[in-house]
Amino acid sequence: MRTLALVLVALVALLHLWFLVLEMFLWRTRARRAFGMSEAQAEATAVLAQNQGLYNGFLAAGLAWALLSGPELLARATFFLACVLVAGVFGGVTVGRTILYVQALPAALALAALWVA
Repeated sequence: MRTLALVLVALVALLHLWFLVLEMFLWRTRARRAFGMSEAQAEATAVLAQNQGLYNGFLAAGLAWALLSGPELLARATFFLACVLVAGVFGGVTVGRTILYVQALPAALALAALWVA
């Protein structure tokens, strides 16, 4: 179970690293198409998306740090997964239900596996 927990934590970290890339570097191209935005919408929100991407990068870095932290793994991973979970629930309620499945659910599964392990 510990191995599964570590893999899930790593997957959540990689997912947030992908969010960083999408929001900071691909907002006007791939993200625009994925989210159905016009060119004007993507341009108008690009700086906001970059800021959001930076935060996702911090979450990914925190989870990577937790994975490398030995005996502090449980406390650090719990904190960063809880942050991801809260952000995912908030996004799911305020932006769209898909965020619950893409962000909150993986964090909840990783958190549960971590605590069971």
